[in-house]
Amino acid sequence: MRPPSRSSSEATGVAKLSAGVLLHRVTGRVVEVLIGHPGGPFWARKDDGAWSIPKGEYGSGEDPWQAARREFAEELGCPLPPGPRVAFDPVKQPSGKILTVFAVAADLDITHARSNTFTMEWPKGSGRLQEFPELDRVAWVPVAQARTKLLTGHVVFLDQLMAQPHLAGLHEEAPEPTG
Repeated sequence: MRPPSRSSSEATGVAKLSAGVLLHRVTGRVVEVLIGHPGGPFWARKDDGAWSIPKGEYGSGEDPWQAARREFAEELGCPLPPGPRVAFDPVKQPSGKILTVFAVAADLDITHARSNTFTMEWPKGSGRLQEFPELDRVAWVPVAQARTKLLTGHVVFLDQLMAQPHLAGLHEEAPEPTG
């Protein structure tokens, strides 16, 4: 996840492909999802609308499920835990990328999550290269909160997740206390 720029899909007319994992768990009767905040100076002061489903690009000959698992491991520093998987239909993102997401029901202790890094010139024009984490933090959040935190193009996957039969009757956020 790097600062926005003119995509190569705009230049070549061929959409880039990206695959990710929407890890989810149920706490009480509330569905929570694991999302990540992008690292680097562009995203440092952004919160709502900046978080992402852990994902990354893959080539046209590569299996999206394998790419999603690889990217998850790179961005969190640990392998994807086993769990039931649902493949969602690919969705074209505002950037032009085609994002394929797999929902996996599993829990994961993120206490020691550590992302891979990328290098970029910073400050821009300085000639100085710096390393930044792909994700500077990850969090389990209720689906209702994720709707606010996630990039606009990722929210559709929350709708697809909550439409899954195994999550019927569960909540996107904790119900208000009564009494």
